[in-house]
Amino acid sequence: MWYSRARAGTPPGASSGGSLAERSVSASDRRFSQHQGCDQLEHKVIPAMTASILVVDDEPAIQDILTWALSAEGYRVATAGSGEEALARVEEEDFDVIVTDIVMPGLDGLEVLERSRVLSPRAAVIVMTAYAALDTAITALRRGASDYLEKPFSVDLLKERVQRLLQYRETLWKDRLVQRAMQPRPAGSLVGESDAIRALHEQIMLAARTPSNVLITGESGVGKELVARGVHAEGARHDAAFVAINCGAIPEALLESQLFGHVRGAFTTAVQANQGLFVAANQGTLFLDEIGEMPLPLQVKLLRVIEDKSVLPVGGTKPLPVDTRIIASTNRDLEREVEAGRFREDLFYRLNVVHLAVPPLRERRGDIPVLVDHLVHRLNAKLGTHCLGVERAALWSLIGRPWKGNVRELENVLERAIVLGGNDLISMRDLSAEPATGQGAPPQNLRGAVRRFERQHLMEVLAATQSDKRKAARVLGISLASLYRKIRGEDDEPGPDSERT
Repeated sequence: MWYSRARAGTPPGASSGGSLAERSVSASDRRFSQHQGCDQLEHKVIPAMTASILVVDDEPAIQDILTWALSAEGYRVATAGSGEEALARVEEEDFDVIVTDIVMPGLDGLEVLERSRVLSPRAAVIVMTAYAALDTAITALRRGASDYLEKPFSVDLLKERVQRLLQYRETLWKDRLVQRAMQPRPAGSLVGESDAIRALHEQIMLAARTPSNVLITGESGVGKELVARGVHAEGARHDAAFVAINCGAIPEALLESQLFGHVRGAFTTAVQANQGLFVAANQGTLFLDEIGEMPLPLQVKLLRVIEDKSVLPVGGTKPLPVDTRIIASTNRDLEREVEAGRFREDLFYRLNVVHLAVPPLRERRGDIPVLVDHLVHRLNAKLGTHCLGVERAALWSLIGRPWKGNVRELENVLERAIVLGGNDLISMRDLSAEPATGQGAPPQNLRGAVRRFERQHLMEVLAATQSDKRKAARVLGISLASLYRKIRGEDDEPGPDSERT
């Protein structure tokens, strides 16, 4: 029922004598009670963090009563007194349900319905009408409304309809997660939909068309080997071997033997011959990961292999012809390494024929949701788990992190959350057990540190307010426009808002 003094007292804005709105509501209560009897509809309450509701009505009394009733259920409720105000609110904030009157001055409820579906497609819309016009309700349903209510109605009925919509949406959401989890994904594919990743995909395709050597640069954990595998898979050598080695993980003497091979008896432990990775990758691709860590003596030998297209095994006297494409990667600035004398300039130019730069994760935060989906699927296969994904607040938290370790760090965070959480959806509680990732990070100047802290704090506030941007702006003490600029990363210069933050 809209309200019952015996259970909850008088709602805000309702006089004890009974206004016109109150009297019509009470009549509806009696009618609803006679129809339903004394039985109460039992339903599972969805946590308030998953439900924000916008009430649109030009009558303040109706706004007050619906706000009171829905807030009592734990929902976050906002109001608008006109269609224009409602659309302004929808532009600024994400709502789960919009409850709107049909007949209002200015923009009517049908206009609100149509425009809100464009601005916020995920919001379910319930229309209210006092004119008992079935054709209007049918029109609203055809235009995308989820449900309709005929005034006067009981708030118990409204609460039931809202709860049913939320439960239905939750079911659809989980079904979609299950479907996505069951969709096969190509192994070793570079995941992302941002402009930066789209551009990188195009560059990979162009590089694959040539036989030239490729140098891939980027921070640790961004996926340089995935890029290398992509170039190989799309090129003419895709049917031949792709062989990878980390040049920084093997001692110099062993690295030489691994790359170029050795003959039997070349050294004490050489009890049998080893053909080496250049020969193993003949007609295919050799991926030299962390090429910047290669010692100078081996750089000389590598340069000779590139120039002569032959390899001389350790202890051998006869060069072996090889036709191997080289793809190298590094997280160092090789031009600076050349200037410092730690990397040969001639080798740098031989490797840097085609240059592919992989952006860090913090520069493509929009890819994090699809990356999370991909990584959860992969981790489920690895761990034998059935995690469906990440809750909305937890996803906001992931988007806001600095990710010094990039995609590799993100995967580690998700794996830990899945193992320790053991739930269908990863929650903020699962992520809160994460150890601090900033330890051991390279030092940065004060401005960079402040910007990093501000970004992380902003995302934490958004997560705490369940993505309510208006509320987050109030908590941060900045304007809503400033909040949007900061989310987009456009507000890097200090100003009045940032000072207040």
